Amino acid sequence: MKLCYQVATPDVAIADSVTAYQGPLQKTFGDIAAYGYDGVELMTIDPGKLNWDEVRQTAADLGLVVGLVCTGEIYGQLGLSFADPDAGRRREAIDRVNGIIDFAASQNAKVNIGRVRGQYRPDVPREQTEEWAVEAFRAISDHAAPKGVMIALENVTIMQTNFVNTMAEARRIIDMTGRPNFRAMMDVFHLNIEEKDLYQAIRDYADINVHVHLCDNNRRYPGNCGLDFEKIIQTFHDVGYDDLYSTEVFQFPSMEECAKRSIAYLAPIFQRVYGREPRV
Repeated sequence: MKLCYQVATPDVAIADSVTAYQGPLQKTFGDIAAYGYDGVELMTIDPGKLNWDEVRQTAADLGLVVGLVCTGEIYGQLGLSFADPDAGRRREAIDRVNGIIDFAASQNAKVNIGRVRGQYRPDVPREQTEEWAVEAFRAISDHAAPKGVMIALENVTIMQTNFVNTMAEARRIIDMTGRPNFRAMMDVFHLNIEEKDLYQAIRDYADINVHVHLCDNNRRYPGNCGLDFEKIIQTFHDVGYDDLYSTEVFQFPSMEECAKRSIAYLAPIFQRVYGREPRV
């Protein structure tokens, strides 16, 4: 078990909507290590603008792992997706994700697929949207496989996309894609909205889950609102999950306070459930 905090690389435009710690990497990585986290989950758009060796070495010098690299802002800030009716824009989305896969391989990290998968549209048959998306999923998985990179399809609430909201839908798309390195990840914020029983969903889909996002049911830091994180983390532990957890939250009242309050709340829970705290 390791606890990570989401950090945006400098190529991501600074915005309140970004669910990540932002700033120069030396400072952001240094802060996250000082707060007691085991690692970082990176949000990036154009990793070609980064010095990959510097990213890896900065993390290593601070004792941090780079657990996963997110692709969401390819859609959020560029508007690109795998389900765009324009073939050129679909190709650009694939190319950008493949660039992130190359970067993730250099960091020994997984890659998340969230909003970049796209949406169902009223002017496009649902079967066509799924065909385009699955073609893209196979293409990026095949690009990632020789590099040892795992792709993690995230369950996302209907408030952000209408395509793959539940874990049952995620399993169906994973089966259609048919690639062993194309799996799922669970975000408890989305699970809480889309599943009838988030604890049963954790149990039922443990076999395809490779990563976990933690945030409260108001999208703020854990412990800020109503989710029972002791029970959530205990359920993940009970199904044998002992991999990375990452906080993915809106940075209110400030990114510093969010990072500090998240680990202050979660560390004792991890101690009780896993018998160890982060950085131990």
